[in-house]
Amino acid sequence: MGTVAKNTPTGRTELRVLRQDEWDTWYDNLVSAFGAVPESSEERELTRGLTEFDRSLGVWDGDACVATAGAFSFRLTVPGGASVPAAGVTMVSVAATHRRRGILTSMMRRQLDDVRSLGEPLAVLTASEPVIYGRFGYGIATMAMAAEIDTDRVRLSVPPGTDDVRLRFADPAAARDRCEAVYARQVAGRPGMLARRPGWENEPLLDPESERQGSSPLQCVLAERDGEVVGYTRYFVKPEWDLQGPKGTVRLRDLEALDPASYAALWRFLCEIDLTGKVAMYSRPVDDAWQHLVSDIRRCAIRQRDSLHVRLVDLGAALEARTYQAPVDVVFEVEDAFCPWNEGRWRLTSDAKGAASCKRTEEEADLALSVRELGAAYLGGVSLVSLAGAGRVRELRAGALAEASLAFGSTVAPWLPHGF
Repeated sequence: MGTVAKNTPTGRTELRVLRQDEWDTWYDNLVSAFGAVPESSEERELTRGLTEFDRSLGVWDGDACVATAGAFSFRLTVPGGASVPAAGVTMVSVAATHRRRGILTSMMRRQLDDVRSLGEPLAVLTASEPVIYGRFGYGIATMAMAAEIDTDRVRLSVPPGTDDVRLRFADPAAARDRCEAVYARQVAGRPGMLARRPGWENEPLLDPESERQGSSPLQCVLAERDGEVVGYTRYFVKPEWDLQGPKGTVRLRDLEALDPASYAALWRFLCEIDLTGKVAMYSRPVDDAWQHLVSDIRRCAIRQRDSLHVRLVDLGAALEARTYQAPVDVVFEVEDAFCPWNEGRWRLTSDAKGAASCKRTEEEADLALSVRELGAAYLGGVSLVSLAGAGRVRELRAGALAEASLAFGSTVAPWLPHGF
């Protein structure tokens, strides 16, 4: 990983790997690009500790840092439960003074070349502006659900055994390891989840007072059965009153449980907290089961937005890393101008057990699409049939679209549990 000099209208910029003594300047440029609102010292310290310097890029114009990009070395769950190496692209910014000069493209080029050289088949990101990353081959692969449950009007119908679950308050930091053990048991069961590397267990505990906006400190409740922690929730309470009385809001950060009764017990607890009239959530799976517990789904104000964007860097290795819902034998004609090593025809085959092979071929193509569509469909949350309806996938052999779309599906919706 060397340096790259690039001519600009004001001279030459240098793209190079970040040095540790440059981090503050580099990160200040990132904060400035995102509105210049200072972050808390807790968040800044955590981010610095998680930064992988050998995977962080800066573009410099003289002594000034004018662009940033980084990556985390993640493992991402894919359909079938495998944990696949993935570059978590992050902290991407270009100073307003240096836009429209090809700097972002040069960082994306360097980054994907580095990802390939490291043997990671996938790159993933969350986008501040979704319009940016499609041209670099990223497809929107997961959605996140936001909702606000009107707990004054909505009641929950819970499964048998819910009353047998013991709930107790716990200090969030003291309970961290027990919560992480529950989270770790969930990771293999849902595509899109991230296995937490050392240091990331502290990300859900961030709670700077400056960012509470009138809410309580972070709260934690554990669900237990026979002395074992089988679930947890972390949340804030924002008190509010009017002339009619209390109408506070419970702001959910996260909730994980190992069985339906524990899951329902935690949701019932949240919906029955005194002096509140609403439970607000901002990033939950689109198939989250609480939707089948509530008495009136229309009183829950459900919304969706894009979450994880996926880019196949090594197409063959990526498609072989996951399993498939049904046998499939299909030849893709793939366009990938930004990573041309993926261009051409690939034959994907999978047997009844889901094990896959994806190799180059000279056979006639059955489906034509770009790598962006394969990224969108990769985790099983976006249907190839739906993409074809938008003209993004072309069927060249009758029946191939339905066959491939069924195989690419997932029994549970993919979901990214936290940003990065």
